[in-house]
Amino acid sequence: MSEQKPSSTDPSRRRFLQTTTAAAIVGGVSALATPRTVHAAGSDTLKVALIGCGGRGSGAAVNAMKADKNVKLTVMADAFSDRIESAKKNLSRSIADQMDVPAERCFAGFDAYKQVMETDVDVVLLTTPPHFRPVQLEAAIAAGKHVFCEKPVAVDGPGVRSVLETSRKAKDKGLSLVSGLCWRYDLGVQETMARIKDGAIGDITAIQENYLTGALWHRGDKPEWSQMEYQVRNWLYYTWLSGDHIVEQHIHSLDKALWLNDDVLPTRCVGLGGRQVRTDKMWGNVFDHFAVCYEWDSGVKTFSYTRQMPGCMNNVEDYVLGTKGSAKVLAHQISGKDEWKYSGPKPSMYDVEHVELFKSIRNGQPINNGEYMSYSTLMAIMGREACYTGQSISSEEMLNSTTQLGPQTYEWGDVASPEVAVPGVTKLAQG
Repeated sequence: MSEQKPSSTDPSRRRFLQTTTAAAIVGGVSALATPRTVHAAGSDTLKVALIGCGGRGSGAAVNAMKADKNVKLTVMADAFSDRIESAKKNLSRSIADQMDVPAERCFAGFDAYKQVMETDVDVVLLTTPPHFRPVQLEAAIAAGKHVFCEKPVAVDGPGVRSVLETSRKAKDKGLSLVSGLCWRYDLGVQETMARIKDGAIGDITAIQENYLTGALWHRGDKPEWSQMEYQVRNWLYYTWLSGDHIVEQHIHSLDKALWLNDDVLPTRCVGLGGRQVRTDKMWGNVFDHFAVCYEWDSGVKTFSYTRQMPGCMNNVEDYVLGTKGSAKVLAHQISGKDEWKYSGPKPSMYDVEHVELFKSIRNGQPINNGEYMSYSTLMAIMGREACYTGQSISSEEMLNSTTQLGPQTYEWGDVASPEVAVPGVTKLAQG
C-alpha cells in the first residue's frame, strides 16, 4: 500500500478534541434544549416531517425528538395510511409532548412526499424504501428542507448520480444533509478509525467485512392486496425497492471499508452469490448470500461477506489487517505493538447523528454527508451486480450505468414480478 496519509492534527491533540467532543455529545440532548441561535424560519422550534412510517422511521422520529427538546414532529407521510396510524399510535406513547400531527398533516400514497414539501417543516426524515430516496431527497432540497436521509440512498447508478447532484445543491443552499450510515457517528468507531489512520496498525493491507445474520421480517399477503401493494409492503425482497440486502443492510460494513480507504471508490470488484434458502416466490428476487472482493488502485483489497439465513452462525465485524497489527472496528480494539481498546463514552449512535444534525442547523454550520453516502451505496450496487452477472464490475461503469430499476409508473395494480438473477446468464444492462 502507498504511504499512509498524515493525520490532520497531531494524535494527542486529536484525541483531546475527540474526548471533549464526546463529552459534549453525551450531554448534547440537554444542551440542545436551549438553542444557541434562532434558525432561519424565525422560531426556536424546529418542525420535523417523517416520510416513511415503518419501524426505522418511527425509530428515527424518536431519536430526533430526544436529540433536541425544541423539536416537534408535525407532519407524517407514507405510501399506506394504516402505517401512518400505527406509527402515530406507537409514537404517542414515547414522544407525545413533541407531537402535533393532526389528520390534515398526514399524507398517504406514492405522491405523499410532494404534499410534505408544501408544509412549513424545517427538517425531513427520509426513511422510505431506498428506491424512492433519490426523488424524495431531490424534492426536499429543492423545497429548502434540511434532511436526515436513511441508507442506502439509491438502488441503481442513475439514482446515485441523482443523489450526488442533489447533495451538491444542498451544499450550495447551506442545507444540512445527514446520512443514516450510523457507524460514522459512533464515538468508539470514530476513535478506532482515527487510530488506524494515524498508523496504529501500520499500512492497511487487507480488510474483511462480515455481515452474517439471520432472517428478517415478511409482511405476508392478503387477498385484497394488488401485486404492487404486496411488493411495496414486502420491499426488502425486491431488488428494485431495496437494492437487495447487500445494498440495504451490508452497506454499513462496506461504508467502513470505504472510510478506511479515505472515501475513495474501489476500481472494481468480482463476487459470487445466490439463493439457497429463499427459494419460494414469496422472497421476491433477492439473494440470501453474497461474497465480494473489492480492489483499490493502492493494492488494498476488501473481502466482503453477507448472509441472511436462519440457523447459521452470525458475525458482524470489520477486520482490518496492517503491516504492524490488526483491528476489530466494532469491538473498538487494536492488536499488535500498540495494543488498545476504547473505554470512552458510548451514547447511542442513532441519537448522536440527530444531535449533530440539529446542532448544525442551529449553529449555521451545515453538515453534508452526501458524497460518502452515495459512494457507499454505489460500492454496494457494484457488488450486487458483480454477483448477479458473475462478471467483474468497475465503479466507473456502475456509476455511468443508465439502467433504472422499477416500473415506469406507480399505481396500485398489477406489476411484473422481477426474475431472479442467474450468474453467467444475467447481463449488466446499460440502457
